[in-house]
Amino acid sequence: MSETDRDISNTRPNAWGRWGIDDEAGSLNLIGPEQVKRAAGLVKSGQVLRLAQLLSSKTPVPRHRAGLQHFMGRDGGDYAAGSRRPGGWQFAEDTVVMPLHVGTHIDALCHAWCEEKMFNGYRDTTMRSNGATRLGMEKMPPAFTRGLLIDMVKLRGRPLGGTEVITRMDIEASLAQTGRRIEPGDAVLLHTGWLAQQANNPDIDFNAEPGIDYEAGLWLARQDVALIGADNYAVEVLPFAPGTVFPVHQCVIRDFGIPLLEGLVLEQLALTGRDEFLFVAAALPIVGATGSPLTPLAIL
Repeated sequence: MSETDRDISNTRPNAWGRWGIDDEAGSLNLIGPEQVKRAAGLVKSGQVLRLAQLLSSKTPVPRHRAGLQHFMGRDGGDYAAGSRRPGGWQFAEDTVVMPLHVGTHIDALCHAWCEEKMFNGYRDTTMRSNGATRLGMEKMPPAFTRGLLIDMVKLRGRPLGGTEVITRMDIEASLAQTGRRIEPGDAVLLHTGWLAQQANNPDIDFNAEPGIDYEAGLWLARQDVALIGADNYAVEVLPFAPGTVFPVHQCVIRDFGIPLLEGLVLEQLALTGRDEFLFVAAALPIVGATGSPLTPLAIL
């Protein structure tokens, strides 16, 4: 089957074909000029918050992934050993080797699929040993939109522990608490408090995380959100419901073309009391990549 005559039928709720048969940007299409202008108008104090983890060899990753490795290609030791200093000129440079799903990162739409089909019906044969020929990271536009904080710590009065489920009713209760409603193109960020609890834990259990369930993921997708993020590594609850395998990833990424933002740092944002803000994020446009580290910003 060629890509031009591929089958884009999908028996599950989905957004396939919504932005055209050849679309590879998915829900980021929901961020247009009106969303950008609306988001820019949310800046009041000018305070800029970085929502990303620090990256180093100590940044935690699941055991099936390699950690970050940082190598100096030129440093002070080279000059101490006699390297030339023309005109007194000296410099340093370095190289980083790391998985693309490390620390605070975003999932590309080629990251997860099932039944041999990715978002918009692209076949799994487009995922090759040298990267994805469709839905790769370079196809994802930058995000400049309204951010909404769903503060589950505030709602429940405590940080969430591993395996705790965030339901649709929880999200609606949080929105009612703030008087907000989700609008098309929003970036919805879930504050669970889980990541902050793991700050000094050398034995993080990545298989026991709080997060949304399938129903909550489907509801968010149907609200036309552009992005869903959380301060954990799966966004969805782990372990997932019996008889399912990453149901939120399948629903959100594969069926609706919504990227997931994972490993966000949301403590400082939550402390400001601002639940609505300008959200900015741009992935590294690595051709064919399944994900990318990034530094999301909340501008208040």
